[in-house]
Amino acid sequence: MSDIKHLARETVQALTPYLSARRIGGNGDVWLNANEAPDCSEYQLDCSNLNRYPEFQPPALIAAYANYASINGAVFTPEQLLTTRGADESIEVLIRTFCEPASATTAGDSILICPPTYGMYAISAETCGVQVDKVELDAQFNVDYSAVEQAVNAADSQVKIVFLCAPNNPTGNMLDKSKLVKLLQATKGKALIVADEAYIEFCPQLSQADLINAHENLVITRTLSKAFALASIRCGFTVAQASVIEMMSKVIAPYPVPDPVAQIATQALSEQGLEIMRERVAILNNNRMVLANALQQLDCVEEIFPATGNFVLARFKDSKIVWQAFSENGIIMRDFASKERLENCIRITVGNVEEMQRTLKILNSL
Repeated sequence: MSDIKHLARETVQALTPYLSARRIGGNGDVWLNANEAPDCSEYQLDCSNLNRYPEFQPPALIAAYANYASINGAVFTPEQLLTTRGADESIEVLIRTFCEPASATTAGDSILICPPTYGMYAISAETCGVQVDKVELDAQFNVDYSAVEQAVNAADSQVKIVFLCAPNNPTGNMLDKSKLVKLLQATKGKALIVADEAYIEFCPQLSQADLINAHENLVITRTLSKAFALASIRCGFTVAQASVIEMMSKVIAPYPVPDPVAQIATQALSEQGLEIMRERVAILNNNRMVLANALQQLDCVEEIFPATGNFVLARFKDSKIVWQAFSENGIIMRDFASKERLENCIRITVGNVEEMQRTLKILNSL
């Protein structure tokens, strides 16, 4: 090992980093591997204050998101929101805020995840020296609420945060509101329950945001990367009771959101921006329905997982053949075949009509 590498923390030396779509890469002209939107909007920038540090939490942006998030009877104040560099930073800040890392004398706290699910929960915990406990999704890939409750309430439990992804990436499963309420009540004062709603704009009626004001231990993370088509600017939000946001605000970087990002995000959350977003969602949801229905008819497909976000996870009879065909035709997908319980699975981002037609043409030829 080099002189420098051995200076790194042992957990970092042993860490396998999260392989994002960009780090994996690929060759092609149709990118359906990162759950990105197939289009983007135009925005105006005021560059007159680029010599100044940005606001810690830009008031116009926070107010705009509070107004947007206040739906289905839930009303949020600015004190209940934190904007971050994507939802990924929210995940890390939550762990750094509420979990004690392991030390030479103590085991430290842990997070609990329900795999198969989004990989950054575990990566963020490991980089912070926090252990990762697991409760597998049930046979239908739904959360096993009873098992999660037992894990949190066990006599020797060190679980401080439970991460529940809904729509779950990559399986698309949603949360059961009544069971979630029981879990929140059973874990009150013991652990935070974090609902990751990165894809919730594609099924807004299934959001858990209306539960926040009644449950101090519920936290929701959101992003502008998906439905808002702003993956490049890295802007996310945490919605919770003010007590949670106050603690997170102690830990997050002093200038988490660059001014150009705040300007673009605020425009995206305007009345016109929201209209554009909802039109995009309607188009992509229709494209998803067409794709899922077509996949059901293909002999090479064994199973279609719940289609709730801007992606569809499909289990093929032989994913290697499918993957090769996509690669040879310049279409880049996300391969999950090596993941436990996801053998022969490929995740397909829902793109525009032309991209979906190209995808189905290849599959029909197999």
